[in-house]
Amino acid sequence: MANDTQQRILEACSICIARDGVRGMRVQDVCKQAGISTGLVYYHFTDRDGLLAATLEYVNTDSVAKREDPAAGGSNSYAVLRELLLAEIQDDDSVRAKSIVWNEIRAIAVFEPPLATHLAASTAAWQSHVAELVKGHTGGPIEQCQETALLLTSLVEGLSSRWLSNQLDTVAAQAALERGLEAIMPANG
Repeated sequence: MANDTQQRILEACSICIARDGVRGMRVQDVCKQAGISTGLVYYHFTDRDGLLAATLEYVNTDSVAKREDPAAGGSNSYAVLRELLLAEIQDDDSVRAKSIVWNEIRAIAVFEPPLATHLAASTAAWQSHVAELVKGHTGGPIEQCQETALLLTSLVEGLSSRWLSNQLDTVAAQAALERGLEAIMPANG
């Protein structure tokens, strides 16, 4: 768990990425945003890659913290899953900023293998969480639930990209997500 200084740095980094993109993010700008020295960033995160990896984990952890425990879903796993997926696309500045960070890091990971490794781990954790909810709803074999989770998380990522680039507004993106969820995994099926 991050201490207060690390938390400030990670929040500042996510703000800078949301504003300037990964390639435009400068450690000096993060320091200014967080109100700390450059040395403190390097003390906590070693280098820019370490800071980016930690920011990805921070964004993912922050999103997971807002999610309900899949075990708590019980017979209502579908409702929990639906809310979890819809929570990724909202008219909320914090959600939008964190979605930008996720999409920025996903795009740059094509060219930066160390980030690709961290992205794969974060994606796997999110997909596993979704697979547990799918299993709670369908009772199906875990392999099938994982395949369904792959489809659902990919759907969210694709719609999120269109939403962030203003190809879809929030209402249209959420409606498409709900139709996709129902097509992939019916509420009463």
